[in-house]
This record gives sequence, structure tokens and C-alpha cells, in this order.
Amino acid sequence: MAGFKSLRMSEDIKRIISAKLCDLKDPRLHGGEGLTVVRCDVAGDGSYAKIYISSLYGMDRAKEAVKGLESATGFLKREISNVLRLKKCPDLKFVADDSIEHSAQINKLLKEVVPAETECEDISEDMDIDEEE
Repeated sequence: MAGFKSLRMSEDIKRIISAKLCDLKDPRLHGGEGLTVVRCDVAGDGSYAKIYISSLYGMDRAKEAVKGLESATGFLKREISNVLRLKKCPDLKFVADDSIEHSAQINKLLKEVVPAETECEDISEDMDIDEEE
């Protein structure tokens, strides 16, 4: 089980990388537009961090962004070390994640179901009124 220090460090790394996404000039990142740091898992000893990146524009854009972030790993490690005052920054591993795309699909399905339920409720209310008369 991860300790308090690694949980705090994972949130700090997530915050730092999210803030630096728009500062990176790599064209594969598109200025950080539509990119989200979904999750960051830091090993218990702080030697390794896995960062999950998702994009509003699909999995292909997330994979492209991961390549851009991998090329900027040295810059990001230096920023993390300076902000958190670490002697040794964890190795960063970026992974493309499709959780935003998946949640958008679920939201779309829910919006399709909700109007159908309200129509059923309207019909049942009309039936109750007719039976009472």
C-alpha cells in the first residue's frame, strides 16, 4: 500500500505536469489543448512515476502527446525537482489513457436514455389521470 508521502508526491507531480503542458513548445502537444493528466502513480520508494494522459480529441491525439511528453522528460524532471526540492526525481513514464473519451460516450448514452424515461413518466401520469376520472 502506498504511503502518505508517495500519495502526496503523486498529486504534486500531477499538478506540476498539468501546469507545464501549455508551456511546452512541442507541436505534438498542440499547446496542451484538450490534454488532461488523469492520474499519477508514484512507487513507494519514489523512484518511478507513471503518468496517465488523456485527450478530449481521442486516443490518437493522446498517443501523440505521450511522444511529445517523453521528449520533454528531462525538462519536466528538472521542474519537478526544483519545485518539490528533491535530490532524486522519479523516472517518468507517460501512458496514453482513453478515460475522457470513455466518459464522453457514457454521458452521451445517458443523455439518450434520460429523455426516454421522461416520456415514459409522462405517459404513466396521463394513464393515472384517465383511471381516476
